[in-house]
Amino acid sequence: MTEHPTATWEAMQDGNTFYRRQQLYSVTGKFPNLGDYVVAGSVMRDNSKVVAVAGPGRTATPLTRSQIQIYSPAGECLLSFSWDQGRIIRFGWTADERLVVVNEEGVYRLYDLQGDYQQHSLGNEAAEVGLIDARIQDNGLVAMTGAISLLEVKGWEGGRPLTLAIPGLAEPPHVWSVIPPDVNISRHVEVLLSVDSTILSVDNLEVADQRISRGPFTHISPSPNGKALALLTFSGLLWAVSTDFQRSMAEFDTNTIQAEGPVRQVEWCGNDAILVTWDTVVVLVGPYGDTLKFFHSGPTFAVTESDGVRIMGPDVCDMVQKVPKSSLSIFRPGSTTPSAILYNAWESFTQRSPKADESIRNIRPDLGTAVDECIDAAGQEWEPYWQRQLLNAAKFGRGFLDLYNPTDFVNMGQTLKVLNAVRFYEIGIPLTYSQYIYASPAQLVKRLTSRNHHLLALRISSFLSLKPDSVLKHWATAKILRSRPTTTGTGKDAELSGDDEVCKLIVQKFEQLGGDVVSYADIAKKAWEAGRSGLATKLLEHDTKASDQVPLLLTMKEDRLALEKAVDSGDTDLVYHVLLHLHKRLTIGDFFRLIESGGPELASASRLLEVYAREQNREMLRDFYYSDDRWVESAVLSLDEAARLKDQNSRVAAVKAAQKFFSDDKDHAFEARMMEESVRLLMLQQQLEKETDGKVGFFGTSVNETIRLCILNGLSKRADKVKSDFKVPDKRFWYLKLYALTTLGDFEALEVFSKSKRSPIGYEVFVRHLVDTGHAREAVAYVTRCDGPRRAEMYILCGEWRLAGSTCKERGDKKGLEDLRKRAPNSMVARELDQILVGMK
Repeated sequence: MTEHPTATWEAMQDGNTFYRRQQLYSVTGKFPNLGDYVVAGSVMRDNSKVVAVAGPGRTATPLTRSQIQIYSPAGECLLSFSWDQGRIIRFGWTADERLVVVNEEGVYRLYDLQGDYQQHSLGNEAAEVGLIDARIQDNGLVAMTGAISLLEVKGWEGGRPLTLAIPGLAEPPHVWSVIPPDVNISRHVEVLLSVDSTILSVDNLEVADQRISRGPFTHISPSPNGKALALLTFSGLLWAVSTDFQRSMAEFDTNTIQAEGPVRQVEWCGNDAILVTWDTVVVLVGPYGDTLKFFHSGPTFAVTESDGVRIMGPDVCDMVQKVPKSSLSIFRPGSTTPSAILYNAWESFTQRSPKADESIRNIRPDLGTAVDECIDAAGQEWEPYWQRQLLNAAKFGRGFLDLYNPTDFVNMGQTLKVLNAVRFYEIGIPLTYSQYIYASPAQLVKRLTSRNHHLLALRISSFLSLKPDSVLKHWATAKILRSRPTTTGTGKDAELSGDDEVCKLIVQKFEQLGGDVVSYADIAKKAWEAGRSGLATKLLEHDTKASDQVPLLLTMKEDRLALEKAVDSGDTDLVYHVLLHLHKRLTIGDFFRLIESGGPELASASRLLEVYAREQNREMLRDFYYSDDRWVESAVLSLDEAARLKDQNSRVAAVKAAQKFFSDDKDHAFEARMMEESVRLLMLQQQLEKETDGKVGFFGTSVNETIRLCILNGLSKRADKVKSDFKVPDKRFWYLKLYALTTLGDFEALEVFSKSKRSPIGYEVFVRHLVDTGHAREAVAYVTRCDGPRRAEMYILCGEWRLAGSTCKERGDKKGLEDLRKRAPNSMVARELDQILVGMK
């Protein structure tokens, strides 16, 4: 039968404070002799492992001298690897269960439990002067250089170290320790240095002398909550004091223990007791100097936890902690608390004793509190038998309550099932209930996956209704790393066969367990990093998000597939991302061939490339058109560039290039001829500008405008030459010259021009244009050259009503004259028209 919980209790001298020593695992012969090794225990809230490494100056076998070995508290070896990177000065654990190893050259590595690592450096200063020591915390480290300066690293991303205030010491301190920022009131790291008889407090701003005279000290140990310090002097005096050194809490002379050898460790048991260890003796010092003594058969190693202290010895792994209040209330001999009475009532009930009913009636007002305390006590017990007993007692008491929320009872049952599973020696994670609550179930699942306990992690996730994504992702990664292609063929065929099998297994597992949120791209990336590019490509086929597929395909240099996936997604930004990446990485020829060979599937990518290049990189667009023999588009692009150019020679060259592109396409011979004429025109315009000393801007104007400018600037012969060279029709030329001479006001030249030959545009145009431009008097001279029926109307347009009437009389057009009479603008004109009209009678 399982021993009673009180069998592991031991009382302090005051008789009111109890501590229990719970054996977690039997580890006889599993750990190496800890006295021969430098040992570091994890300092996380769910402390779950210990690491041992051979230390210089200690007795160690040649095999282990260059090896780091990681063990679980149950003595199971989790990982072992060689170290050849110089002398180790310190190693410890991060909050996410990675081992940090720091060497004397300022280089530190972070190892996960698979043996993979990341390497970072503390910078040039650390490399030059070297490191002499370091302290590792959950989320950073503090290193002491050979120049006795302190470097702080925040986080584990390889950030630049921060130099703390210079302590100004000529030699290293006797001992030093660090108060982490998460428990320090200032929220900054604080370093405590034992110098002579005092303590120096160093942070990033200043060095403060605490002005105490009890030193020097051999050990400095901060409590888990950062509110107290345990200091051990060279004379053997243990002193507990607040971190501000204003309140002395307890003192104890360790010489009274009469243990052999020096003190090995000073650690905290929770926040209210201090553990002092020698080679074979462990002493627990209570708040008032009371002590408990434990013996071991060899050297031990202790790790402080938030609610106790874990001790690894040659034979056992123990957990020493203060007996929880709920357990003390129920199991303390002679206890009369409601919870103790409820538990006794349950035992009476199981024995069919009538005392059960009487006990329940006695505690009826406090029955709800008693039930809650039994539930909490069940969580504090390690043995499943006593967990069930306490939960049964709570269940028994709950039956007498009219209203009771069973949530806590159900949650505790689930929690204990999880805790018992992970405490099993093959798993080796001895979590307490309070540590589990602090760390959260998701964090526990993460710890299990890091140890490759995927099945248990999945079952716990399912049991607690947690998403299994992280577990499945880690499992798939481990499966890829451990699998090998099957030997069904040779060379590449064998590898493909293995890839198909692994891919099918991963997809089936994801679909079966609902890992639909897991990105196949993440798994594929791991496969590619492991040299399984074929498997990575197959896994990506099952990913539904192109935004996840494409970046990895580009990394894998699967350029065609990446571009196809981007186009199929319909995401223009993603297509642009692929195009720009490929343009940067590939040669220009390979880049264009990739797009051109895509056919209709990559047509949209080709169009998007054109849009982008037209706005951002016209040189690339020119090359793209040229490589694809797209002569028309090349010509249009040259013309567009010509329109943007300011330099005349460059513009002529651009138009010539357009002419060449059009001439290369037999279907665009007309456009080629037009470009040839454009070049001739531009060159002629350049010549005209030289003749006018650049005073007239001919370049870039049309043929019509060139003729007009020649006439306006007295270059009539040049205008005639332009007309003949570019085959300007007579009608257009006469219009241009009419408008130009009118603008100049050179009516004599206009008269000469009008008589040079019969006007192809008639003379009515002359009359109307002159009238429109305010030259009605000059327009009268051209009316007589107009057609007879239109002369009267032209005279009216010029304001010559009398001449209009005379014209009607000469033509015998009495009706027309009568119409003019009706339209007469005033009486004077009317009388004149009447006189003409009378003369016709």
